[in-house]
Amino acid sequence: MPCLIPRPAGAEVRDAVAPADGYHYAELSPESAAGRAALAGEIALAIAYNGLSQAVMMVSPHDLEDFVHGFSLGAGLIQSIDNIYDVRLTPHGDAIAAEVQVSNRAFWALKDQRRQLAGNTGCGLCGVEALDQALPELPVLPAAPLPPAAHLEHLRERVNAVQELGRRSGALHAALFVDAAGEIRLCREDIGRHNALDKLIGALKRQRLELAGGFAVVTSRCSLELIHKAVRAGLSTLVSFSAPTALTVQWAREHQLNLIHLPHRSAPRVYSPAPPAA
Repeated sequence: MPCLIPRPAGAEVRDAVAPADGYHYAELSPESAAGRAALAGEIALAIAYNGLSQAVMMVSPHDLEDFVHGFSLGAGLIQSIDNIYDVRLTPHGDAIAAEVQVSNRAFWALKDQRRQLAGNTGCGLCGVEALDQALPELPVLPAAPLPPAAHLEHLRERVNAVQELGRRSGALHAALFVDAAGEIRLCREDIGRHNALDKLIGALKRQRLELAGGFAVVTSRCSLELIHKAVRAGLSTLVSFSAPTALTVQWAREHQLNLIHLPHRSAPRVYSPAPPAA
């Protein structure tokens, strides 16, 4: 059964979200009209693994457990979501703390990664400090067939129909999964394009959905970090609504990830695999 509606966080977490009835505004016009608008929610999420602080992210306050699982996998902090034993979310004012319990093996690998970065850069974790993080070693995916062209028809309209949060407030990216039958099975939304894909990957892994024959869709610009996440998750095809960068195409081809751009008013453009030479 398709699962299209994002699952909200717990009651305590929802308190950090913008009011359900939106915010009042006044138009800057001679008529001085006023109204009310729903706005996208945004919170700070602090993530710690076995008590060791790792990152603070600005995210939309929905599907946070999906995000934690997808972020952990997509960032290469764990090898499998089975390494995660528990996720506890605790509100702290306008922020939320995520305490993640992982296996001892995953935790030691994470600490070793931090030690190597500190030794290489002479500073703490404050972004991408080393080139091997920005350009990591990734597995080469098994070659997979491209999705049928029919599964991409009217995809923009279909995505808009299920992107419920974005329709209400705007300012949100979406990441979706289309299964082998061409049906949209999951939609996850966030203020951050990376976060939206992390949430989707987390949901796919937690629900153990079959990935073969399906593809992921991102409504945002397709940059290299999204390729990293898709490959690590084992997705065979990534479709983006905005054009990819040159480096993104190069990496997609090198790692056998099918990469398709869906322009507004022309046919889908397959950048990976590379087309036959003219």
